[in-house]
Amino acid sequence: MGEVDPAFVQAIEHRPKVITGLEAGGIPLIDLSLISSQSLEDYFKDHSQAISGVVEQIGGACKDWGFFQVINHGVSSDVRKRVEKVAKVFFDLPLEEKRKVRRDEVNPLGYYDTEHTKNVRDWKEVFDFTVLDPTVIPLSPEPDDQRVREMNNQWPNYPPDLRDVFEEYCRAVEKLAFKLLELISLSLGLPPKRFNDFFKDHTSFIRLNHYPPCPSPHLALGVGRHKDGGALTVLTQDDVGGLEVKRKTDGEWIRVKPIPDSYIINVGDIIQVWSNDRYESVEHRVVVNSERERFSIPFFFNPSHYVMVKPLEELVDKEKQPAKYKEYNWGKFFTTRKLSNFKKLGVENLQISHFKISE
Repeated sequence: MGEVDPAFVQAIEHRPKVITGLEAGGIPLIDLSLISSQSLEDYFKDHSQAISGVVEQIGGACKDWGFFQVINHGVSSDVRKRVEKVAKVFFDLPLEEKRKVRRDEVNPLGYYDTEHTKNVRDWKEVFDFTVLDPTVIPLSPEPDDQRVREMNNQWPNYPPDLRDVFEEYCRAVEKLAFKLLELISLSLGLPPKRFNDFFKDHTSFIRLNHYPPCPSPHLALGVGRHKDGGALTVLTQDDVGGLEVKRKTDGEWIRVKPIPDSYIINVGDIIQVWSNDRYESVEHRVVVNSERERFSIPFFFNPSHYVMVKPLEELVDKEKQPAKYKEYNWGKFFTTRKLSNFKKLGVENLQISHFKISE
């Protein structure tokens, strides 16, 4: 097995209790005020004991829940309010105006709704755009096809400031996502920036979700039960709520309580594979409301298209902890998922279980 970071071990052995175990609907709530204003790596060098309490909480949340909420995260309330405002203005536009930037098989970025389609499983409308514009992904999911293509964002004419507001928001949440990734790395006993090289040309995207009031909430879900295929999801939701997480201990669905100015974080399939099942991507879903509309904005933090995903060598021991997954290409995985939104590919929806090594 690879060497565990000695600074991390020393910090954990002498850790103070920095904050109490706050909970929101059972989901751990973690205060990031210690590290929200500066580089995590620099802070850890000078304050390893202070930060170890946060690292321990992150690790416990990833192991026990796969989900947690963060406060004092460094993303300003002003930016978040402007984002929420322009998102509502966009979704309030007439349908024909929103469909001017509708996504399709050629460009999977843009607007999509289920109102006039056969897909009534999810009661919502969405607008997708990538953080890096353009974003490079494989042209096809075929293993032998090495061609790539660019995905380009489709920005609507109205509201006119939507693009500027969200590009500013992207920079702020991207910074938070890297910081969370470094905390997760530390919690695994790895150097803070162990994962960073995987994200040089990342394929991350943001989705604006609008869930209209549903007249028959018992017949539909905002989003059906699923796991996130990427590395990390950073979600903001309004005060309506509706996100439910499947608790690992008993399989019960737990409603996540909305907390003002917080973010909900969940580890995705990629972190499950990198950690060799130390951390698990957990099922979640969204229930709809019969009286109030709901808005949420997830940031899906995904690695570069050429990254080969496999358990990290530092977390693998041939005798005690052998690798539990065969490696797979993230770009091919991502492209398969995107194409399956528009046509049947003749194969089962790709999951990390397809790469699981039989014991």
